[in-house]
Order: sequence, then C-alpha cells, then structure tokens
Amino acid sequence: MGGLVFGMVDVFADAPLEGNPLAVVEGGEQLSDDVLRAIAREFNQAETTFIMNSAKADRKLRSFTAAGAEVFGAGHNALGAWLWLARGDALGPLDSATTFQQEIGDAVLPVVLERRDGQVHGRMRQKPLRLLPALSDTSGLAAALGLAAGDFLFDPAPRVGDTGAAHLLVRVRDKAAVDRAEPNVPALLSLLEGAQAEGCYVYWFDADSGADAYARFFNPTVGLWEDAATGTAAGPLAAYLFAERLLRGTSLLVEQGTRLGRRSLLSIQVGEQPELSGSGIVVMEGRILL
Repeated sequence: MGGLVFGMVDVFADAPLEGNPLAVVEGGEQLSDDVLRAIAREFNQAETTFIMNSAKADRKLRSFTAAGAEVFGAGHNALGAWLWLARGDALGPLDSATTFQQEIGDAVLPVVLERRDGQVHGRMRQKPLRLLPALSDTSGLAAALGLAAGDFLFDPAPRVGDTGAAHLLVRVRDKAAVDRAEPNVPALLSLLEGAQAEGCYVYWFDADSGADAYARFFNPTVGLWEDAATGTAAGPLAAYLFAERLLRGTSLLVEQGTRLGRRSLLSIQVGEQPELSGSGIVVMEGRILL
C-alpha cells in the first residue's frame, strides 16, 4: 500500500489521551505548500509536523496549524516528531543519550533522545532568549484576556520573549485567574499586533517554590484558540524569569492544558539557551492516500 505514513503523538504526556496531540507525517518534500496545508487542515490538530530529509541536519521539520499557518521553534511540534521516529529502530536503540540535529526554519538545533524504562525522553535546545521592550501600555490587557485589572501582576512586566517564536508573557496573581481567562479575539489580536507577538502565554508563577508555573496559551494570529502544551512559550518564560532573578535555580516546571482536560508537564532548564524536555505516547498510526 502506498501513501504517506502518519501518526498521532500525545506530547508531554505520561498516558494516552493526555498532553498535546500532534499529527506527524513522514515525507512531503515533493508536495506543494498548499497540499501540506490541506493535510494539516484534514488532521485539524493544533499543529501537524512533516518530517523531511535535510542537507543540513538529520531531519528537516515543517509544521502547520489547521488554519494553514507555518510555525517555527522547537516545541511540541518538534519533540513529537522525534518521539514518533524513535518508536522503532530508525534512530537506533537510544540506550544512552544520543544527539540529533533538526532543521527548523532557518535554524539547526540539537535534540537529545534517551530511552528510560522503555519510554523515550527528549531534550531540545532552543534559540537564546530575545526580549522585546516591556509592554508600555497595559490598559488593554483586561479586555483582551477577559480578566479584571486586579488579576495582573507586573513583576516581571508583560513582555514579548522569543526563543524561536515571539510570544507575549503575561503574569497573573493565581491559578484561578489563569483558568478564568476568556480572551476577546479582536482585542487580543490588536494587542498582539501592537506588541509584535504571535501568541499570548498567561501564567501564574509560584514565588514560594521559585520553580513552578501554571499557564494557558492563546494564539489567534495563526488560528489556534488554545494550545495544550507550548514549548515555544514555556522556553522564553523560563529564560525571562531567570533573567529577572525570580527562579530559585535554573529549572522551571510548567503545567499547561489542565483547563482543556489535557494536562501537560513541560520541563525547562535555563542556560545560555533554554532546554526543553519531555516525553509522550504514540496513539495512532496509518497512511494518507492522495
């Protein structure tokens, strides 16, 4: 039987049907971008990643949202692709930490895979943190996110962080405020356009532990209402908190997706470049017949 091989991977999950589902397709180099976008629309997931051959790395990854926007950065879209490849013997036994190179957009970034107790874990280095100026006008936050003015905290200030994709990082006072957020799409789109951001990461940071956060991610600019796990937002958040000297150490654990019933845990180690780690479960496989 011909066709493209595909799979579905629940990324940042310890059990099936948790975490962030990712559609993965092997191949697609010979297909037009319109067809790639149509396949992503067919899957109707937050993102669909195509695993392609690369002249510069071990694999080239291209990811599209269901709305057809191509997205970049090393997040669940990349980790899920490598977890899919590691399900068989294509990458070797992975009995010890093994480094591969992935081409994503204009960047070549390493990913480290290792099998522990029968499950493959991945670690991915993102780009160094790039910070845009702090949001100068915060008056539109409440209307954009459906929250009260008193729900926001400004230490650190709302600011766009970028380790592969630019996202607005907005701190609120507690988990309940994170869960209460009900964005107004036109207002949020206007806010993100003014901030030069792609998506918005609303988070609570546990100042007592100095190592835990609880977050939700909204990205209407690419047609993504809410994402269950967003490595390209968790990475800059950890790096930003570290730069502001709010982390107790050099690591941050982010819980995301709980409000959606898809609890995800993202672990980030901060250094010269943030390093995102996690695992996942392959829950589906088949072929696309075009």
